[in-house]
Amino acid sequence: MRITSLLENTASRSDMLVEHGLSLHIQTKKHNILFDMGQTDMFFKNTTMLGIDLENVDIAVLSHGHYDHGGGLSKFLEINRKAPVFINRNAFLPYYNGTQKYIGINIELKNNQRIVFVDDVYVIDDELSIFSCNERIRKYSFDSFGLTQKTSEGFIPDSFEHEQYLLINDGEKRVLISGCSHKGILNIEEWFAPKVLVGGFHFSKMELGDELLNASKILDRYDTDYYTCHCTGIEQYEFMKNQMSSLGYLSCGMSIEI
Repeated sequence: MRITSLLENTASRSDMLVEHGLSLHIQTKKHNILFDMGQTDMFFKNTTMLGIDLENVDIAVLSHGHYDHGGGLSKFLEINRKAPVFINRNAFLPYYNGTQKYIGINIELKNNQRIVFVDDVYVIDDELSIFSCNERIRKYSFDSFGLTQKTSEGFIPDSFEHEQYLLINDGEKRVLISGCSHKGILNIEEWFAPKVLVGGFHFSKMELGDELLNASKILDRYDTDYYTCHCTGIEQYEFMKNQMSSLGYLSCGMSIEI
């Protein structure tokens, strides 16, 4: 399995375009997968330098309904004419950064025939499954960091029921792909305990103190290799790396072999 970062907040190469967002290309034994599409069409522009043809992608997954992961959805639907796009049923609801800035995705795409709406569990085949874990107990508390959902009664804290995770089982290793881990990376690790976990930890606004130290120690108890990115924060990543035995960073332009 090969996972390549098409887009991320940072770059490992000078020819890569970057923005606040995430897009991953995943090559498994059976599939070419696009996981998230960044804010714009920048993820597509980077494929030229990386030698990746998105027309050959046969499955796309959107991790949640925020613009920095689904803003490039329309571009993907334009350049790829065959791949279904698996999206949580709640992803097109109105999400905001507080009460002022809309951070959701383009509602006009909701009725596109290529979109497959996912509830709590969706099994694609014996290799790929999608989970939202909305019904699972959240052992560890998590912070919405001011992110909200607009309802008929006003703005409420986002509970992130639109977030989902891709579990890949290649027969030897269970690999979990997460976009931002809004439901709490500690909860996600508790639920899945995969051999490899790739994704953002949503720690970028967390102080370099006891809370982050405790999270690092809990994650390090598992037999999991972590590759983080995007919303983890560079300072937070460096802090955690000093506490954990297996933590790497996946910058734009980098690939990992699993």
